[in-house]
Amino acid sequence: MNYWLIKSEPFKYSWDQFFKDKKCVWDGVRNYAARNNLKAMKKGDLALFYHSNEGLEIVGIAKVIKEHYQDPTTAEIAWVAVDFAPFKKLKKTVSLSIIKDDEMLKDIDLVRLARLSVGIVKPFEFDRIIALSETKI
Repeated sequence: MNYWLIKSEPFKYSWDQFFKDKKCVWDGVRNYAARNNLKAMKKGDLALFYHSNEGLEIVGIAKVIKEHYQDPTTAEIAWVAVDFAPFKKLKKTVSLSIIKDDEMLKDIDLVRLARLSVGIVKPFEFDRIIALSETKI
């Protein structure tokens, strides 16, 4: 299994809306590195759901339910979408400031590549965030 981080501005698409919807199409990504991460996702992979711009915190875990396919928002074949379903809401959110202050998370894509909307999360980083959130998986 691989781990990822996906970012969404809560006023555009929040965790609460995602949970109500029960699944979503993650489309509209127009950055090649983020696109490559979407292409690398496999069914069953987990992704940390991060509220960007407002909140600045990881709030939940999503699960890949459909691997990459042509992004329905464009005819350009370069872009892909992935389908996610909510997996688990975190017991405690994990803020960007906590992540930046944690020595184990100093090289996480969220900090190192701050503008990247879909990032890689190493297994030990995922485990550390889950521990900080006090969530049982």
